[in-house]
Amino acid sequence: MENPLQVRESASLLAESTQHYTFISTTSVYSDYTVAPIDERSPVCKLEDPTSEDTTPETYGARKALCEHYAEQALPNRVLVIRPGLIVGPHDPTDRFTYWPHRIAQGGQVLAPGDPEQPVQFIDVRDLAAWSIAMVETRQIGVYNAKGPDGPLTIRQFLERCREMSDRETQFEWVDEQFLLKHEVMPYLQLPLWVPSEMVGFSRVDCRKAITAGLRFRSLAETIRDTFVWDTTRSTDYVLRAGLTSEQEQQLLREWHLTVNSGYF
Repeated sequence: MENPLQVRESASLLAESTQHYTFISTTSVYSDYTVAPIDERSPVCKLEDPTSEDTTPETYGARKALCEHYAEQALPNRVLVIRPGLIVGPHDPTDRFTYWPHRIAQGGQVLAPGDPEQPVQFIDVRDLAAWSIAMVETRQIGVYNAKGPDGPLTIRQFLERCREMSDRETQFEWVDEQFLLKHEVMPYLQLPLWVPSEMVGFSRVDCRKAITAGLRFRSLAETIRDTFVWDTTRSTDYVLRAGLTSEQEQQLLREWHLTVNSGYF
């Protein structure tokens, strides 16, 4: 839920009869990703008009933050707030993770975004669900970031792991982020997991509190494999909701090669 007024009303109605309330929020609540690391005490976004029901992507984080506030206000010291990042795995309707195993399995030259050493974070939905249920059953309260893995992972390592699990010949062409931004490639949507380097905190969210509280992560290989296997069950004419189209990728690669050959970079 991301409607603050609905959370305020529902939490208030439940306040007299509920001993424990869980709200699934998001790490998008944080207001400044130009700093790192980010933990549960970092500042969150605020809505200019708390009564507004504007549901644009730009207000998503602020609305979630206000939902958290209203839940705690109605049920003080009885609220568990879980802030996951990108939730991935089989049956993910957004394709913001699936794009990479899907694309790499096709082989050929793959456009890889930005700095290969840029960190990435996400969480398998099955890990998030199991831990969330355990937290609810033991009536834990407080705010917890919930992203994985439990150690550093770069986008290069992630893409190479996808390649290792594919039986196709694949070459990565690492394209400079300024080139991508100049060509209006949408971070995180057209090139999933990639964000501009200035957003240094986006994938450096501190999740040690959740890990100490029992959050565990399955292997990256298992998440990639299961996601890819599920993806192969979809219709052959299914169009991914995230990532570059083949035509967009090839056009960008052609222009990138021309740029590099011209000595611009």
